[in-house]
Amino acid sequence: MSKAATSIAVFGVYLTVIGLGFLVVPNFALGLSGLPETSEPYIRLVGMLALVLAYFYFRAARIELREFFWWTVHTRSAAVLLFIVFVLLEVAEPVVLLFGAADLVGAIWTYLTLRSAQAN
Repeated sequence: MSKAATSIAVFGVYLTVIGLGFLVVPNFALGLSGLPETSEPYIRLVGMLALVLAYFYFRAARIELREFFWWTVHTRSAAVLLFIVFVLLEVAEPVVLLFGAADLVGAIWTYLTLRSAQAN
């Protein structure tokens, strides 16, 4: 497995943890995140979507789908920008920036491994 694929697989693990938390024990996961508890179904839907994304990440890593790796660099980088906008517009609590930070760190890691592989 390439270093880029490893970064994608690790992000898949992160998405799995987030997804299972929000799907199975949503209020516990929200509490750990510093977000208010809810009885609304949206948080379980977020968990399900995170698990779907995790599946895509694992499958792409397994077959070294480099184009997908690049797509994730773009989307994870955009995600952190959107989280910042959400906080600035006061539609989200600042704690969501922690999720954005995870996206950004993952995107940077994947980008650096892809760039390094191109240089070789």
